[in-house]
Amino acid sequence: MKPLRIFVSVAVSVFAVVALVQAQKELSDAQYTAQALSAAPKAIAADASVVRMADDGSMRTLRTGKNGFTCMVIVKDSMCNDANSMEFFQAVMKKETPPDKTGIAYMLAGDNGASNTDPLAPSKTADNHWIVTGPHIMLLGPATKTLGYTEAKDPDPKLPYIMWAGTPYAHAMIPVGSGK
Repeated sequence: MKPLRIFVSVAVSVFAVVALVQAQKELSDAQYTAQALSAAPKAIAADASVVRMADDGSMRTLRTGKNGFTCMVIVKDSMCNDANSMEFFQAVMKKETPPDKTGIAYMLAGDNGASNTDPLAPSKTADNHWIVTGPHIMLLGPATKTLGYTEAKDPDPKLPYIMWAGTPYAHAMIPVGSGK
């Protein structure tokens, strides 16, 4: 049974990367850059790098920044991450231990939803506690554990909560505007 579980896990990861890349191919580099930068406050977006995921999961730099933030589009969700958050999300994708560093990520355009219990779930299922959060920031790393936010599987997305609670990838979701 264990080999089947490993195969399914790898297949889901491959499916997720392929889905990410296919969704992004519809945008020109200029459209992609504009969408990616919409995730951050204007002052951060002005000097942020922009990267685009290739078919093999590698990142292609579209714009080199100078403030330590990197913006991108994941499926149809725009996000802008500091260096520590980039390390965090790379660890999630590789199923590795995340860095023991505090990071911040912006998703000021909101998101189209994600599983609140399975960091690698590519789509909504009957039991993966799919949640859509409007404009928000994410706080990642050790500080997350000290905040005292709800770890409910189905939290109110208009209030701060811990996403992926009980996993090494737990992080705070902090709404900053009206939701979708």
